[in-house]
Amino acid sequence: MKKYVSAKIHGLTVTRAALEYHGSVGVDADLLQSAGIEPYEGVLVVNLTTGARWETYAIPAGPGEFHLNGGSARLGSVGDRCLLMTFVYKETFDGARVLMIGPGNAISEVLMYEH
Repeated sequence: MKKYVSAKIHGLTVTRAALEYHGSVGVDADLLQSAGIEPYEGVLVVNLTTGARWETYAIPAGPGEFHLNGGSARLGSVGDRCLLMTFVYKETFDGARVLMIGPGNAISEVLMYEH
């Protein structure tokens, strides 16, 4: 089995950082659904502004929101640009849905990584 990317949300802008929270990242619920990422699914977060990378899980947030909660709040600030990725273990790669995010954390383009 190999580990392949299964979904990606690229270019999210942090809208809130809340240290006093029990953890995770909050992502616009519609973006999670569009990317095929389920609530509480593990994600790799990459802060494109600072270069920090960490694993956590995603929870639904309101329209246009992307929150860094708990320890994640120490790895970024409001206004930072980030991406989220999920992975799957399979014998072969069969594609991944990629959302490119623009202003207001709205989808600007949908791509497919294909085999």
